[in-house]
Amino acid sequence: MLKIPVTPDDHIQGKETAPLVLVEYGDYQCPHCGHAYPIVKQLQQHYGDKLAFVYRNFPLNEIHPMAEPAAETAEFAGSKDRFWEMHDAIFENQAELSPELLLALADSFDLSSDALETALEAKEFTPRVRNDFRGGVRSGVNGTPTFFLNGSRYEGPVEFDEMVGTIEVKLMRGK
Repeated sequence: MLKIPVTPDDHIQGKETAPLVLVEYGDYQCPHCGHAYPIVKQLQQHYGDKLAFVYRNFPLNEIHPMAEPAAETAEFAGSKDRFWEMHDAIFENQAELSPELLLALADSFDLSSDALETALEAKEFTPRVRNDFRGGVRSGVNGTPTFFLNGSRYEGPVEFDEMVGTIEVKLMRGK
């Protein structure tokens, strides 16, 4: 079960009152999260207003050294109301993930790369990223991506048809 409820402090796409809330604990450098990214986009398109999507940071720093800087970059963009644009751009450029890419992405969104560099050096957004991580640990997350559907952990394959099947069951049950 999801131990940390979704709040307005989360990054949410869609209506908070949607009948289905999909929470992902993800790592921007994880290839499995990169695989899940377009599937989540398909689910959002398929379900429209019936689905709210929440992204929480779960950087696996020991195996993905760029995961935390990428998460902090997304949070930096979020502080300027550009979280989702940065989230998408990082995943869409995952194969080239580097400090230089993060700075270039900031510039591409008219966010100051100098301000980003300063924020990264000062670890300004580390507490937010670590808070997400701790919440994931409390919810039993031990790898990425980990999804929760309406508070229950999704255990199936991260493939469109399988996730739709689970979502349909939840919608029919009203849970």
